[in-house]
Amino acid sequence: MRLLDWLVVVAYLVWIVVDGLRRTKAANEIEGYFLANRSLPWWAVGLSVMATQLSAITLVGTTGQAYADGMRFIQFYFGLPIAMVLLSVTLVPFFYKSGVYTAYEYLERRFDARTRTAASLLFLCGRSMSTGAIISAPAVILSVIFHWNLTLTILAIGAPTILYTMLGGVQAVTWTDVKQMAIVVGGLVCAVIALILGLPSEVGVGQALHIAGAAGRATTIDFQFDPKQTYTFWSGLVGGLFLHLSYFGCDQSQVQRYLTAKSLKQARHSLLMSAFVKIPLQVLVLLVGVFMFLYYVFHQPPMLFNAAYSQQVAHSSRAQDYQQLEVEFASAFEARRRAAMTMAEASGAEGASARAQFREATADVERIRARAAALVSEVTSAPGYTDSVGDTPKADVNYVFPTFVTTRLPPGLVGLIIAAIFAAAMSATAGELSATASATIIDIYRRLLRPGQTDAHYLMASRVATAFWGTVACVVAHFAVQLGSLIEVVNRFGSIFYGSLLGVFVLALGFKRANGTGAFVGLIAGLTSVLVFAFHPRTRSISYLWHNPIGVAVVVIVGLIVSAFVTAPGSQRETRTGI
Repeated sequence: MRLLDWLVVVAYLVWIVVDGLRRTKAANEIEGYFLANRSLPWWAVGLSVMATQLSAITLVGTTGQAYADGMRFIQFYFGLPIAMVLLSVTLVPFFYKSGVYTAYEYLERRFDARTRTAASLLFLCGRSMSTGAIISAPAVILSVIFHWNLTLTILAIGAPTILYTMLGGVQAVTWTDVKQMAIVVGGLVCAVIALILGLPSEVGVGQALHIAGAAGRATTIDFQFDPKQTYTFWSGLVGGLFLHLSYFGCDQSQVQRYLTAKSLKQARHSLLMSAFVKIPLQVLVLLVGVFMFLYYVFHQPPMLFNAAYSQQVAHSSRAQDYQQLEVEFASAFEARRRAAMTMAEASGAEGASARAQFREATADVERIRARAAALVSEVTSAPGYTDSVGDTPKADVNYVFPTFVTTRLPPGLVGLIIAAIFAAAMSATAGELSATASATIIDIYRRLLRPGQTDAHYLMASRVATAFWGTVACVVAHFAVQLGSLIEVVNRFGSIFYGSLLGVFVLALGFKRANGTGAFVGLIAGLTSVLVFAFHPRTRSISYLWHNPIGVAVVVIVGLIVSAFVTAPGSQRETRTGI
């Protein structure tokens, strides 16, 4: 990075931290620290809800996913608007009117303490892993830019974020999210403009998208029903619906956000804002990835985007083999570029012939990349290079956008996008750490270990919990970056837990006869079933999106059966207070 880029990054980070802390009020009280005294406007809460998802992991993981696989990822969000409407009329009123600090606090009122504790622990496990993946995204970028060790970059992001969250509370997190959204969207728009301007003058936007379609990057909807495929219309509508219901309805990181709103009406508005704005934002993110693919159709990309592994192979005993692959890759790229130029300018039979040549050349590029990835895996034992997304190894997907930003964009714009990614990671991580701290203190520490203490005591314990979960996230981050597309890693982590959590709330809201024993046994059964589906050799090929409805179904069925045959202590009271 150049001096101008550094100035942009430093100025933005200083502004975002100072202004966030300046807006913080009553952070020395439990309700002010965790819920902002329920004083935030709906639009700020809505932007904060979206900012939690539109984090650095979205900019790095989703753009890389679109580069490799096109627009198919948008189907993941088809169930989101339906989920937001359902939550606005079901869970949000119950949570807001009950005056709870956490979503799981309600489960004790409806069922018992063990169900509440188990649900909170599941959230803490799932969210700590997902937070690690969120930290991984900007760590990848910094490692590319500064040539730092990945562990060092993770600590460089995680340490200040932990300190920031410990001081600011949820108010600082929310107002930081508002500014983050503006900068991130602005950075994305600038990236799309730069990519379009980088296309050859003879190739218009329409012609470029036609080329993307020939490479399978413009496919948006796939009506094929195949549970092994993650991005289809049905997996997005059904599996995505359950995932979003679970995430926005049962995940404390989201529930905490709309509990900070001034009123129930404003809490609902904040969710509905996401229902109508999230998909267009996601289209913008995916377009960055698609146009990166088009840019690299006409400008030669690296054979592999992770330069660190490429250098290791280049200095190994297999260096000559790798150099030969680079020669073949350059030849295949040039053949694809010529075919793309012909396809853009030709029509009719000549255009069809050029389209066939383009697809053949693209297949050659994919084969050479696969051979290079196999060589990397052999020499370095790096995970993620034996599987691929499109023509890109899974472990390479996360390096596509950082490589483009740092090697192809002009000074100033590099700084803007790096600042957006860096701040997005810190903001999203801060929100997650605030949520894990609130669940730890409210559901476990204050409820089971040290009841009846002062606010000052619980605030100190909250800061300790923030530091603990931040450390756990940094450890997870070191491994998450090696698991493939980071946006998929986050959702795979969440899908292990989310369906079972949603199933417990379905029991609580929809079935008066369900009791505490049934809910607790159902929760354990649901989690066990999802773990079996996720890791058993015969079922692990099923897409993670289907883990969510499986978890819900098992929890509800087992919970109702157990409730019918086992009477839980206090069941009469539970029936009277049930929904």
